[in-house]
Amino acid sequence: MTADARADAVFTALSDPTRRGLIETLSRRGRESVTGLAAGLPISRQAVAKHLAALRAAELVSSERVGRTTVYELQPAGLAEATRWIATVGAEWDERLAALRGSLG
Repeated sequence: MTADARADAVFTALSDPTRRGLIETLSRRGRESVTGLAAGLPISRQAVAKHLAALRAAELVSSERVGRTTVYELQPAGLAEATRWIATVGAEWDERLAALRGSLG
């Protein structure tokens, strides 16, 4: 997968508020099962599992079987391409704003 495709996958995965909430929960709790993640959410465990599958496809979470349960864990490195893209675009805008300030000053 190219860097652009990885960034696209991350942005697509993070476009859903439920998936962003799951990312936040995993960042606080560390490892968690689907049942644990679904607790308190207004959606089914099956819906949570589908959201986790999308996050896994974007390489934002990993999963591991522990006995009869699958636990999920945040993979912050999955955000690297999206973070790099944001930094690049931000730097380009900083340069443009600096040039504009120079021409106005």
